[in-house]
Amino acid sequence: MKHVHDSLPPYLKVENGELWLTEDDRENLKISYRIKDIIFSEQSDFQHVMILDSYDFGRMLVLDGVVQTTSIDGHIYNEMISHVPLQFRPSAKKVLIIGGGDCGAAREVAKYKHIEEIHMVEIDEKVVLSCKAHLQEVSGNLSDPRVQFIYDDGVAFVKERENEYDVIIIDSSDPVGPAEALFSRDFYANVRRALKEDGLMVCQSQSPIFHLDILRQTYTNIRELFPHVQVYTATVPTYPGGLWSFTIGSTKPLSLPETLTIPPDTKYVNEGVVKQCFQLPQFLKKALEQ
Repeated sequence: MKHVHDSLPPYLKVENGELWLTEDDRENLKISYRIKDIIFSEQSDFQHVMILDSYDFGRMLVLDGVVQTTSIDGHIYNEMISHVPLQFRPSAKKVLIIGGGDCGAAREVAKYKHIEEIHMVEIDEKVVLSCKAHLQEVSGNLSDPRVQFIYDDGVAFVKERENEYDVIIIDSSDPVGPAEALFSRDFYANVRRALKEDGLMVCQSQSPIFHLDILRQTYTNIRELFPHVQVYTATVPTYPGGLWSFTIGSTKPLSLPETLTIPPDTKYVNEGVVKQCFQLPQFLKKALEQ
């Protein structure tokens, strides 16, 4: 392995001559990946940023030891957090993405010709630069002129905005460290104010299996601020439990148009997926009704 350093972070270990990344999820579940190579490894002002090349998942972005996205299934998450909400706003002109440093969501949003401005607010520039350089299966080395990279705290940024965006996508990492504030009710209230009168927001709301408490709290917070709220799901193999959730908050009823505007080059999302992803398993429906 070309880039293995003498001092590895605690979540990277050499066992029997092989390099392994072990992700510790909630201190109850450990997930290990056999790693071919360390492509990039640096400490930023906010977190430890790595691009690793793994055997089964290809290249992956790892922040403080937690896998964020991978070459093999990153498109599922990025397509679902982007294309599903945009079907409800086919005339959207201005989109804000908070987080999403791997550039995958911005890459998907940029597939819509009618969108004129895409503001991507990511607190950690090192994440963006490393993904553009070393994780192009996800980032596509995004260079669309409509995308404006803003290296700032998303919480502070959105607080200063009012009646500006058609759609806001909150593509946060887990609610720990820099991303913790992106799950608060105050933050969602500021998101609501930053949206136009007929605006819509979407966020990733964690695993319905392992993080049901976070999903329920997110749903409750958004429901207090938006008259129309829906949860939808997708299967993302990289994430613990596989099943992952997203929550939409809208100022007007959520009804899909007769003709969807899904770009032709998606790998996961199609018309059938968009229409069925809001059909929730019974345990989740009951949990959200409580």
